[in-house]
Amino acid sequence: MAAKKNFPLRIDPELHAALERWAAEEFRSVNGHIEYLLRESLKRAGRLPGRAASEDE
Repeated sequence: MAAKKNFPLRIDPELHAALERWAAEEFRSVNGHIEYLLRESLKRAGRLPGRAASEDE
């Protein structure tokens, strides 16, 4: 697996709290859940490199 890119993220505290709760329900860290949500969104939009939008549909 490729090395992960680190970057700072400024986020509203209420949004972070909601993400913390959601991540806990999914047994993920907040970071892992944000990455999961972004990946799923990119897949649906057909913007994930090497993947077409219709591959999972």
